[in-house]
Amino acid sequence: MIRKARVSDVPNIHQLLSGFAKRGDLLGRSLSELYDNLRDFYVCQDGDDGTVVGTCALHICWEDLAEIRSLAVAEEFQRRKIGTQLVEACISEAITLGIYRIFTLTNQPDFFIHLGFIKVDKATLPQKIWSDCIKCYKFPQCDEVALLLQV
Repeated sequence: MIRKARVSDVPNIHQLLSGFAKRGDLLGRSLSELYDNLRDFYVCQDGDDGTVVGTCALHICWEDLAEIRSLAVAEEFQRRKIGTQLVEACISEAITLGIYRIFTLTNQPDFFIHLGFIKVDKATLPQKIWSDCIKCYKFPQCDEVALLLQV
């Protein structure tokens, strides 16, 4: 079940993201940052016991631009379309908010290309570069691919 995250989900989201961050697959998020941005997050809850097995966030960057970030699905739940459903929930919310340009920075570009995103130069995303990227340990040698979806 895909739903908006709740305060009680934050520890599980943090644990899920931290595992992928340790491997360098995504940027980790502190508990404080997760609570501050809780409204950005969706989760996938396992029907058997209610455990959070996936998460994804839609972060508004500018009047016409939002970012899909912090996409993670527990390894044992991958290949079940959970990631796709989480991204689709974020895209749907962006459209509801009147935002029609959605981007992501990722090491998994093929996943997003399959969903209709196209590769773009990071320089086309100055709001992201100067708000978040500049604080990242990978800056300026980022190995992530920038992708954009225009709906």
